[in-house]
Amino acid sequence: MDLLGLGGFLVFVAVLIGIDLWLFQRSQHEITLRQAAVMTVFWVSLALAFNVFVFITRGRTAGIEFFTGWLLEQSLSVDNLFVFLVVFTFFGVDPKYRRRVLTWGIIGAIILRFIFIALGVEIISRFHIVIYLFGAFLLYTGIKLARAGDDDEMDIESNPVVRFAKRFVPMTNEYHQEKFFVKQNGKRLATPLLLVLLVIESTDVLFAVDSIPAILGITRDTFVVFTSNIMAILGLRAMYFLLAGIMDKFYYLKYALSVILSFIGLKMLTEDWLLEDILHLHKEQLSIFTLIFILVVLGAAILLSIRRNKQARHHE
Repeated sequence: MDLLGLGGFLVFVAVLIGIDLWLFQRSQHEITLRQAAVMTVFWVSLALAFNVFVFITRGRTAGIEFFTGWLLEQSLSVDNLFVFLVVFTFFGVDPKYRRRVLTWGIIGAIILRFIFIALGVEIISRFHIVIYLFGAFLLYTGIKLARAGDDDEMDIESNPVVRFAKRFVPMTNEYHQEKFFVKQNGKRLATPLLLVLLVIESTDVLFAVDSIPAILGITRDTFVVFTSNIMAILGLRAMYFLLAGIMDKFYYLKYALSVILSFIGLKMLTEDWLLEDILHLHKEQLSIFTLIFILVVLGAAILLSIRRNKQARHHE
């Protein structure tokens, strides 16, 4: 593991989050569509600039793997955004306080992803057979995602985090602006906003179970896996505010993600004997092929969704 490189990257991320927390969030307000678009362009540009840095310092293969992993994580994050929208709506969180919840959620996600990625790479390096288990899991997840109904709803009340917090954490019955804790009658009490944050964190753990094996199917370079994952997560808030009103327009995106997860699962299952021994594909060739495949599938899903929306408006 490149501890020096990862340490420098974590300092870089801490500075970015610090600037966001103490400079841009002094006044709480609802994020407009224009602000969300500017924020999205900023985080995407930052990720691409870091991608260039990876190309220069770690080589072409690492650069391709970074971009592929970042693009994959961004794609999988769309499901995250939908869940976040459901959670915020369910708990009735004021839109101007959602950014604070997402910011602290990202901080928790960074810590959890670092642990998951470090453990995943270490386990695979010691027990190579685990790569086949990850591959089979992704293949199963892809098939399950394709078969999931459009009307499947998230049962927040049965979430174990919600049940635990309501039972054991002293909590107020109302929100207190953007505060997670308040003092009442000399007692320190949590607010419902803390409960929302805990639900957001728990759902991110569930999504990490899918996304971490998926990116490990692209590369086992800890630095590339972690940095591409985190650069995608950092832009998640901006994407949420940008896509919150139009996520339902991408009708075929779920099927595209299903195909991508299934493809990466098959790649992990066949990489050692079919792709390398029989087809004689080198690591860089595999990375380029994977990137092209993801771009084509996502592009097709977006175009088909746009076409479907136009046809629906025409019939109306």
